[in-house]
Amino acid sequence: MAGMEGYLKKHTEALVKDVGIEAACEVTGKSKATLGRYYSDADEHADRFMPIDTVAALEAAASFPHVTSALADLRGVTLSYDETPRNDRKTGGVNADVVALSQRFAQLMAEYHDAIQDGRITGAEAKRMLHETLAIQQVILEMKLSLEEEAISKLIGVGKWSLLIQLEMRICCNFFWNQFGDPL
Repeated sequence: MAGMEGYLKKHTEALVKDVGIEAACEVTGKSKATLGRYYSDADEHADRFMPIDTVAALEAAASFPHVTSALADLRGVTLSYDETPRNDRKTGGVNADVVALSQRFAQLMAEYHDAIQDGRITGAEAKRMLHETLAIQQVILEMKLSLEEEAISKLIGVGKWSLLIQLEMRICCNFFWNQFGDPL
């Protein structure tokens, strides 16, 4: 199974495994076999996908909205997932965001350096690098929000900063995906 269907099934599997198969059965009222069919790549289950109400129930119990994120990704939409309300966040403005971004990117490079020491990258090492990549994504989102706040308060455009954020994000994502492919 390839393309969009395989991509959605992989994320459906990640969602079920995030919650745990037993807990997922309890949350959804569905059997293990039924849940398994939703992410099975067997030909007889190729056209079977998890109903949206089941996805919503599982994502409420999961640590991350795997399927929602996959759907957004397929449409080229970027989502922001953070349980902390925006007003509760402390920010030092754009300068603090640039420093945080540099630190996170350095941490990603350190993880990469450690991972390639033995000539191969294990699953655990890839997960650590994925974690750092997601942290970079969060810092970039915070930077974007800080820039928007500054632009509104100063009534100026954010063209050059927006371009910098987009460039930094593309560098990070391209590096990760070129090295390891799709993380899921």
